[in-house]
Amino acid sequence: MAENQIKDQLLLMKEDLTKAIQNPVNKRQWGMVIDLQKCTGCHSCTIACIAENVLPPGVIYRRVISQETGTYPKVKKQYVARPCMQCDKPPCVPVCPVQATKKRDDKVVDIDYTKCIGCGRCVKACPYGARSLDKGKFHTDGTPQVMAYEKRANHEYQKKWTRQGGENPPIGRARKCHFCLHRCAEGLLPSCVATCIGRATYFGDFSDPDSLVSKLLKSRKYMKLLEQKGTNPRVYYLL
Repeated sequence: MAENQIKDQLLLMKEDLTKAIQNPVNKRQWGMVIDLQKCTGCHSCTIACIAENVLPPGVIYRRVISQETGTYPKVKKQYVARPCMQCDKPPCVPVCPVQATKKRDDKVVDIDYTKCIGCGRCVKACPYGARSLDKGKFHTDGTPQVMAYEKRANHEYQKKWTRQGGENPPIGRARKCHFCLHRCAEGLLPSCVATCIGRATYFGDFSDPDSLVSKLLKSRKYMKLLEQKGTNPRVYYLL
């Protein structure tokens, strides 16, 4: 353990990721750990996610919520990053009338754009507010020209599309965080993890007891959001 503490956490997670993707999809269990003591509320994860996934206005995969804890005069501000919880019992799945949302074997909740009809039932069903409908807007709407970077191709869910055309564009459909599966497939950490300046976000394979995320849950107290809902989220918060 002493040697691991010397090595940067990003390098440890990348080694865990490289090891995990050698296994079949059903032999790995992706999950995330967020350290509430380290998050500074800088929103670098939010911005990195928007850039990585070409997110339009109104679609945010990783919000950072600011909240106050304690009672006066012992009050402190706490920041809570809120990606999709990738629930083991996701309420968004059974409400979909066309089975466009499913739980993958690697524990990530996926959306099939070829099936999604944009009814919004999954958006309402999610108790975490992790889903939203893509209304087709651009950040540079109302300017002389919509910028090309907003129209560029995206590799979400390992499919290629552009925002205004191509095969199965996302406009009108439900969207959410997917743990950057396209990056994981290439041996890269999710964008929010790689850009976290406080090293507050951890990602890895919970089926591996030697992974950094597994060890963190063994060594620290943690909580999960809205556990009373029975969703069994796969995002853990270190206290």
